[in-house]
Amino acid sequence: MPSGLHFGKSPSHSVIAPLPPTDYTARMTQTPHSGDRIAKVLSRAGIASRREAERMIEDGRVSVNGKTITSPALNVTADDRIVVDGKQVGAPDAPRLWLYHKPAGLVTTERDEKDRPTVFGSLPENMPRVMSVGRLDLNSEGLLLLTNDGEMKRKLELPSTGWLRRYRVRINGSVSEAKLDELRAGITVEGITYQPMVVTFDRQQGANAWLTVSLREGKNREIRRAMGEIGVTVNRLIRVSYGPFQLANLKQGEVEEIRQRVVRDQLGLSGKPTPTRVRKPANGAPRGKKSSR
Repeated sequence: MPSGLHFGKSPSHSVIAPLPPTDYTARMTQTPHSGDRIAKVLSRAGIASRREAERMIEDGRVSVNGKTITSPALNVTADDRIVVDGKQVGAPDAPRLWLYHKPAGLVTTERDEKDRPTVFGSLPENMPRVMSVGRLDLNSEGLLLLTNDGEMKRKLELPSTGWLRRYRVRINGSVSEAKLDELRAGITVEGITYQPMVVTFDRQQGANAWLTVSLREGKNREIRRAMGEIGVTVNRLIRVSYGPFQLANLKQGEVEEIRQRVVRDQLGLSGKPTPTRVRKPANGAPRGKKSSR
């Protein structure tokens, strides 16, 4: 199962009706460009990201109209019956987006090989299947976006979206403006080049100092590695915003759904607004381990 994907309870919805095998074969050969690529459809339905969906297909976990497929080079339409890991895929729900205040000590994956607690095992039971937009590492905390829509996930993760990710960063000791200028100019660490960061020295607090760091890429452990390169160690890292979405007063472990109107306005989506806002604490009864799908 792909990491960053949660299978929770989801509302019932209509399923994709099957075609007879002969019609399916004829459509494949006669109209190969109709519909959408199967990986895109699975991503849109919240099954997995497009890349992970392609891996699932190559592993033989997906069938279309009763036939197992092993190549993502297939277009499907609403007339096709799609099954993943023995379970039929329904029509996609409207794209939804949640804010989650991730505590330190949780990994952003569905299952962890070291059996550490996960973000998805800590979500409320009534959450639908969701994926994380990017990740926060084990010791990082703060704002993590969750969505039920693979295409939304992909769009929000692209650097071309241009959204700033802003962090409050506590370091051990202090650091000079000259050193921070190295981060502002862009820095290379072990062959990996990081784009210029927006860095502000906020205050010294005893043996530690607080900085505010903003960046647009968010490569794996980017801030920790960059800080290490200029000779300081990060001992706390909190993401406080992701584009227009703010952590604000959301408490650790809480989940808050963004209004559909706001999602549409920020992402240019269409659809009927849902005038509800849901806030559910995630520190209640934890989820049990999921069975394999």
